[in-house]
Amino acid sequence: MKQELAGIAFDLDGTLYPNYRLFIRLAPFIVKHGRLLWAMGKARNILRAENSEGPFYDLQARIAAKFLKEEPRIVKERLEALIYRGWEPLFRKIKPYTHVRETLEALRQRGFKLGILSDFPPVEKLEYLGLGGLWDTVLCSEETGRLKPDPLPFFTLAASLDLPPERILYVGNSQRYDVGGAKKTGMRTALIRLLGRTHFSSPKKADFIFFDYRQLYHYVIN
Repeated sequence: MKQELAGIAFDLDGTLYPNYRLFIRLAPFIVKHGRLLWAMGKARNILRAENSEGPFYDLQARIAAKFLKEEPRIVKERLEALIYRGWEPLFRKIKPYTHVRETLEALRQRGFKLGILSDFPPVEKLEYLGLGGLWDTVLCSEETGRLKPDPLPFFTLAASLDLPPERILYVGNSQRYDVGGAKKTGMRTALIRLLGRTHFSSPKKADFIFFDYRQLYHYVIN
């Protein structure tokens, strides 16, 4: 028999708000800094595949620098200034999905622990989204040295919530990274889709698929 859920954890980007709301605002940046984004994406794919040991941001910059044919130090500074710090103000005008905050507050009132595990630094974003102060733990998987779907960030999340993975539901928008990574640790999973219908899925996929946060709430409490 499955253990009773005690914690609900979430991805951030594309899960608590629709990705398209960010992409619209990012269009000028993408045009201007497309090569930097491309190199960063290539570096992250390599890091996911190789599970390299070492300081994550240094490794990421070193790999990206090879694609850009630039100095790693300069690339690291550009990533920090343009992406890690540069994108955060864009969230001042981005709104979460409808019913997100009321769902989180209702889950807290029911006694569930709440957590965030994102592949990018989440703290400032949560404040801009109006979702600060609701969490028992807020983690960036980069700080563990591994990106999703590596199980290490998810085990770190479980330890931070002081719960066994089996008692945590992880909610994300990526079957590969969010659902795949969480399932490796024994967590139950839920997948948000912009359009579609609520349904239960096969064991290899998310345990529950939803498009409205009120549906997620009823799934959890039932």
